[in-house]
Amino acid sequence: MKYPLLVRRAMLLATSCALLQQGGFVLAAQGDEAAPMVGTRPAINTLTPQPVADALRNAASATSAAPATAGDAQGNVAELMQMIHDAKLSELRTTYNGSYGASLFFYPREMTYYVALFQNKHFWRVIKSEDAARAEAIYAGFAQQTAQLADVEIRRTQLQAQKAYIEDVIAMSEDRAKRLQADLDVARTQQAKVNDYQRQTQGEAAALHADKERAQAQLRQVQGEVMQLQRQTEMGLPIQK
Repeated sequence: MKYPLLVRRAMLLATSCALLQQGGFVLAAQGDEAAPMVGTRPAINTLTPQPVADALRNAASATSAAPATAGDAQGNVAELMQMIHDAKLSELRTTYNGSYGASLFFYPREMTYYVALFQNKHFWRVIKSEDAARAEAIYAGFAQQTAQLADVEIRRTQLQAQKAYIEDVIAMSEDRAKRLQADLDVARTQQAKVNDYQRQTQGEAAALHADKERAQAQLRQVQGEVMQLQRQTEMGLPIQK
């Protein structure tokens, strides 16, 4: 059954929106060297000449139910996905900010530009233009928009890092406090033992001093008695010269 062109366009647009709302375009890995995902900053050593185009080509391959038939109307998103799948585009520019990204593609055969705005794996907006200056301006606007949209994500990442750092500092401080408290407890216990030892030693020293004084008094007494007995013993004897 044939539908008017306007109706078919509306149906395809509704289908594209439903696909975007249900999860977008999932990127498929290829072998051991998986292409980087859209919206994910790839490692420098894994970049290919067209990292975003390759990733989107995988997504288009995984999500394309059937090729478009002649006369079928397509939205810019579906058209871009199909052209990426067919490797017809060159990726000119790509900007990443957080999970948001913007890409500028070029279709050399028709001298046409496609400007895409995406978040994670999901296309958000796709603008098609044959005017290079307009395409560059749209791309610049999309890139600026990704920076603005990513501010909250970046701030959240920073706050998460600050929170984790503060928690680490708190944990380290608490551990330091526990160790200092343990050292203080040991010092107090040892100080108490030292004080007891000092009192005991001072008591023993005082007792020894008293014993010494008594011994010296006794010695003087005994020496006096010896001298007296000595004099008595030698009474009447010539004095030694």
